Amino acid sequence: MGLLFFPRGGSSHVAQNLASALPAAGWEVTIVSGSLRVPGRPGDARLFYRGLDVRPVDFTPALSAPDPLLADPPFHPSYEERPGAPDPIMCSLDDDRFERQVRAWARALADAGAADADVLHLHHLTPLNEAAARVAPHVPVVGHVHGTELLMLEEIAARGDDGTWPHAAKWVARMRAWAAACDRLILLSASQVERVGRLLDVRPERCVRVSNGFDPQTFARRSIDATAHWRRHLVEQPQGWAPGAEAGSVAYTEDALAPFAGDGPVLLYVGRFTAVKRLPLLIEAYAVARPRFEERAPLVLLGGYPGEWEGEHPLETIARTGAEDVFLAGWHGHDELPSFLSASDCVVLPSVREQFGQVLVEGMACGLPCVAVDAYGPPEVVEHGETGWLVPPDDRDALADTLVEVVNGPAERRRRGNRAAGVACERYAWPALAARVAGVYDAAAAARDGANAASGGP
Repeated sequence: MGLLFFPRGGSSHVAQNLASALPAAGWEVTIVSGSLRVPGRPGDARLFYRGLDVRPVDFTPALSAPDPLLADPPFHPSYEERPGAPDPIMCSLDDDRFERQVRAWARALADAGAADADVLHLHHLTPLNEAAARVAPHVPVVGHVHGTELLMLEEIAARGDDGTWPHAAKWVARMRAWAAACDRLILLSASQVERVGRLLDVRPERCVRVSNGFDPQTFARRSIDATAHWRRHLVEQPQGWAPGAEAGSVAYTEDALAPFAGDGPVLLYVGRFTAVKRLPLLIEAYAVARPRFEERAPLVLLGGYPGEWEGEHPLETIARTGAEDVFLAGWHGHDELPSFLSASDCVVLPSVREQFGQVLVEGMACGLPCVAVDAYGPPEVVEHGETGWLVPPDDRDALADTLVEVVNGPAERRRRGNRAAGVACERYAWPALAARVAGVYDAAAAARDGANAASGGP
């Protein structure tokens, strides 16, 4: 199983959960992953995948290189454009930087024994796919499209030939070739089938839908002292950060905790501070809704990888709108998330291009209803009126009205949360999903064995 990126986003959590659950379905997993060892920050693959067979590719020295993309191994590129970041958008890499990526990952795959594997499961479409074709051309490849690659391809198509990314056409061709070389492509949702066909020229019959899921032993409603929880994470051990400052730079006073002391619900956002997540829109909608709340209901923003954001930072939006009772809790490990969910009452995800919505499933498993956007993946997870609320994309007033309904309707909020917990257990528990992935491996391996036998190959 290969991931180009150091562990910080949803795909790494998918890999972690799958690798933990697959042995019960008959498959042993070795993970090759990017890694970043910076004290006080997440990203160390050995720690993230602890207990699993992981072979990290350490990017830490690349951070101090004059050009991180020319280090050995080079830092990974990204599907997002964030000026000044060490990981430039993938389609901006020229041929030399692309080749450096491929050579580094070919070494990593060879050292991990990829040529002797039964199946290579490659998350995203990246230079790892090119490296696999060089190191283990006879081993079947299961690709896993998480959706961020599709966002980059859509951005390339929208910009056209405007000269912004002179190497974009080559990257589109590469990604199409990598997708074509996969024996199977795992997609997160039905809505991705059309997009994969349009952007990558992949026929629907080569796609297998396997949604993301949750670990039922980890994600369940816990009995927790919510006030003490928020005091610990907002006052005593703060992790929120401001632009240009480290984690812990945003600390709150004891008096600021007043909104958590009553019976009002806590609204929770979980995720990165990227443009598609629409954090400014959420804060604006909350500022509009708050005067209509029948009781104080704080909004907590959990996440935001330290020092990484796009557009307006949430603190800037809070200052611009004058929003009160909005709190930044900072970035925390995935193992801490069940406690944050158990101390909250509703998950709010305003993202307009969410490929699936992992936190929606995890929140539902903990008995929380969800507010999400009626576009891309979330409508396949959240049933409006039953497990949560769906709102039109980029509609501030509709989102504000929904937040008022959530806060002022405790009985309905609890009803939808109870229904959400049942749906999550029925549809999204990792053991069952891992068994489906094991079936994809079995089919890919059998098909490749049959093709090799017919051609007289290995």
